Amino acid sequence: MRILSVLVLVLGLTCPALAQTPPPASLTLTGTGEIAAAPDMATITLGVVSFKPTAAQAMAETSASTAKIIDALKAAGIDGADMQTRDLSLNPRWKNRPYKAGEAPEIEGFTASNTLMVRVRDLDVLGGVLDQVVQLGANQFRGLSFGLQEPEPAQDDARRAAVAEAMRKAQLYAEAAGVTLGPILSISETGRTAPQPVMMMEAARMSADVPVEGGEVSVSAQVTMVFAIDP
Repeated sequence: MRILSVLVLVLGLTCPALAQTPPPASLTLTGTGEIAAAPDMATITLGVVSFKPTAAQAMAETSASTAKIIDALKAAGIDGADMQTRDLSLNPRWKNRPYKAGEAPEIEGFTASNTLMVRVRDLDVLGGVLDQVVQLGANQFRGLSFGLQEPEPAQDDARRAAVAEAMRKAQLYAEAAGVTLGPILSISETGRTAPQPVMMMEAARMSADVPVEGGEVSVSAQVTMVFAIDP
């Protein structure tokens, strides 16, 4: 019984001390890296819209123009896998006239639309491709964006830059606080982006080969790092 009482007393003295042990000191910082690269690919979204008195006529005209555009794109060296129909629609257009009681609305025709997304992997032919599709009937452009066919090398460079930035900041904070950095406890990627410049165009403005400048695209990454602080 005496031994048990001593054991209870020892545990009662040591447990509060263990519970009050402070967590290891650490420093958490975020680093961001951004890399600029010359694009080697463009994505265009174009469309053909036709209005005709009947649904069949509208769809037939739109389909014929779209087929010519697809054939021309293939002839320019664009693979079928780099073309995708994004939207196909057929809608009635109602006559705009004053409402009269008992008079049913009347259809004046139909609008057919076919939207195609195309990846152009040879930027040297991009201007000529844009001009050619307009000549063949494309009358809507939803946009042009530039990108990288293989973004991972640039993305990895951005990750390295993000880690280097976090480590630089950690060393700066440690020196300012008069402490010594210990080992890295954790690294996590908290975000990455690849913004691309976008240029909107109107088909009516296009003539001859369309002048296009790819500029640069930027790839970024963000990491969060936790460093131990040596006592």
